[in-house]
Amino acid sequence: MPSLREKGCIAEQLAKNHLQKKGWQILNTNWYYGHLEIDIIARDKDKLVIVEVKSRNGVRFKNPADAIKNIKIRRIIEAADAYIMENELDLETRFDLIIITFFGKDFELEHYKNAFYPTM
Repeated sequence: MPSLREKGCIAEQLAKNHLQKKGWQILNTNWYYGHLEIDIIARDKDKLVIVEVKSRNGVRFKNPADAIKNIKIRRIIEAADAYIMENELDLETRFDLIIITFFGKDFELEHYKNAFYPTM
């Protein structure tokens, strides 16, 4: 049985595959700014998309907002700001959430666009 870390890596790869099938360009994965991490940084046409990936074992969230806490949102936004500044980007930025729920060897992928906003 895969460890939690291994499941997380599998979930991130599934999310990345999902985005690539949609024609998105993956710019970076597991990007760090100090101790802050962004799971996936992608480009969807003319938008920069910061993607947080969450994985669960057989537990669905009634509300996707339950999957990510406000402190984590603030950290993702801080890291995204650093990425944008470091790369001198001038793109509209969106924050998405992908939840992978594992059911044994099967999985369900839910993609929430605009899952949160920098003003939160």
